[in-house]
Amino acid sequence: MKIAFLTPEYPHSLTGVSGGLGTSIKSLARSLVNQGHTARVLLYGQKEEDCFEDDGVVVQRIKNVKFKGFSWYLTRKKLERIINQLYIQQELNLVEAPDWTGISSFIHPKCPMVIRLNGSDTYFCHLDQRPVKWGNRFHEKRALQNANAYLSVSHYTAQLTNQLFELNKNFTIIPNSINCSDFTNDHQVIATPPIVLYFGTLIRKKGLLELPLIFNKVFEKHPLVQLHLVGRDTSDIISGNASTWQMMQELFTPEALANVTYFGGIPYAAIKKHIQQATVCVFPTFAEALPLSWLEAMAMEKAVVASDIGWASEIIDDGVDGLLENPKNHQAYAQKIGNLLENPLLNKKLGKKALQKVRNQFSDELVILKNIDFYRTLIK
Repeated sequence: MKIAFLTPEYPHSLTGVSGGLGTSIKSLARSLVNQGHTARVLLYGQKEEDCFEDDGVVVQRIKNVKFKGFSWYLTRKKLERIINQLYIQQELNLVEAPDWTGISSFIHPKCPMVIRLNGSDTYFCHLDQRPVKWGNRFHEKRALQNANAYLSVSHYTAQLTNQLFELNKNFTIIPNSINCSDFTNDHQVIATPPIVLYFGTLIRKKGLLELPLIFNKVFEKHPLVQLHLVGRDTSDIISGNASTWQMMQELFTPEALANVTYFGGIPYAAIKKHIQQATVCVFPTFAEALPLSWLEAMAMEKAVVASDIGWASEIIDDGVDGLLENPKNHQAYAQKIGNLLENPLLNKKLGKKALQKVRNQFSDELVILKNIDFYRTLIK
């Protein structure tokens, strides 16, 4: 099979900043190649146009069309021409697009078009309790209406998407996955003093304005504990502040802030070292679809305290392979972190169960077979 992925992001030194969407596409494309199939990434919004190969995946960089008032339409039509030409040349059998901002809303390919839900702007705005741009919602709904088939990384995301767009689409649920060999814990590090780690974008929707208030309470009982933050800083869409990190610093007590280290954005390959040193990993997020960061921490046998919202129970069984709590409940969230700092046996038990969960349900080797079976039904 020859599968193409239409995307605004892909993690590579030549392609700019990438988040979880790009990482999940890279993992899926690389797994297809390992299974003997062809994978091509159609990466729009680039400064240059070229093709290069990345671990067997063909990455095609595409510049957007610039024309005042019509850029969105002309760019989509350009992508349509590229897709159809590749199909005519037998370079692809099927194209998959994300739900984010509905890039495929005015694209009519000659091959089957699949939409995979990783969270649309409409979806995240709903979870973040803020208004969505009319244009984004329009394109996202139109893209869903025009697609030939539908995937979602979680049941929760599929159900809420149908509700928000007043649709009744039949979504096949295939979760995100990771290459467990990329996140093996070569040796367990006992951090002294203990380290609480958050890695991901510093942004309101991921609970980063709750984390300082949670850590203040952890610090009260554990004055030696360190908080490490890894990820790029962003502006805050609600307040207009240019830096979420600046907003966070104002929420820590002066004493707790002295035990906080912000490493900024780092190369994806370097994240493993920070996870390995962590005692507990925390993800107090309000808006996700099925986050890779949780799986990466779990694959490295780390005890995780995550939010208890929506998708969470599709990854973690509370008290079995991790702990869940509402990030707004600062005291309860801090108490669960404290329990893991105080009880090494519980910490280790949850970590081992977490690794087992990822291997059994979220490993590339297992999940790619579900994707291949799904693609084959459409290509036939």
